[in-house]
Amino acid sequence: MENAIKIAAANDTISLVSLIAQASLLVQLVMLVLLLASLISWTMIFMKRHAIRDAVNSLEDFEDEFWSGGDMNHLYSQWSGRRREITGVASIFVAGYREYNRLAGKDDIDRGEMLEGVQRAMRVAMSREIESLETHLPFLATVGSTSPYIGLFGTVWGIMNSFRSLGVAQQATIASVAPGIAEALIATAMGLFAAIPAVIAYNRYSNHVERLVSRYEIFSEEFLSIVNRQSFTMQKAS
Repeated sequence: MENAIKIAAANDTISLVSLIAQASLLVQLVMLVLLLASLISWTMIFMKRHAIRDAVNSLEDFEDEFWSGGDMNHLYSQWSGRRREITGVASIFVAGYREYNRLAGKDDIDRGEMLEGVQRAMRVAMSREIESLETHLPFLATVGSTSPYIGLFGTVWGIMNSFRSLGVAQQATIASVAPGIAEALIATAMGLFAAIPAVIAYNRYSNHVERLVSRYEIFSEEFLSIVNRQSFTMQKAS
């Protein structure tokens, strides 16, 4: 019984491969495009998963260190002096504190201008971080939205060829058109196979990016509030 099942499964596999091999050139090109899109999207899905995880871990580590009550000058020196490129909320903090140090050294600077400068520096750094977090998401969205239509195009073309061959056949039978319709439906299945994971990954990672951006914005507002208090203390002391 088990041998019979294995033989049947092998026959089905051979049949599937033969259908793809005997498909028309255009349908084969459609299948190749969908296969490449699926492989690239899966690669980007794993890369984005790793990047999101690193961004979350970096955010939590930096916030724990930032709110531990240590000296911000020491924290700034520690993070800005690292050899590797800093990312995430640490990059926003370094950009804001660097601008704060630069403006605080000027005697004629107004407190409002200082806050605007710090906020502008953090906004620029945050824009770079958002752009980095959103890398690969447009491609996943494109694959998710276009793959079913590409597969449908291959399906329509394969069915058209099947009915065209049926029109010139002397004896019309289901067996004569079944292979063409089967190969056409394979294109639809491949389109869905490429689209479904891309759509799921895009929705999931977009949600993660939105949550990270929200936490970046909250940190920026809290850091700006600290800068405001420090500048007020400096102005009052002078």
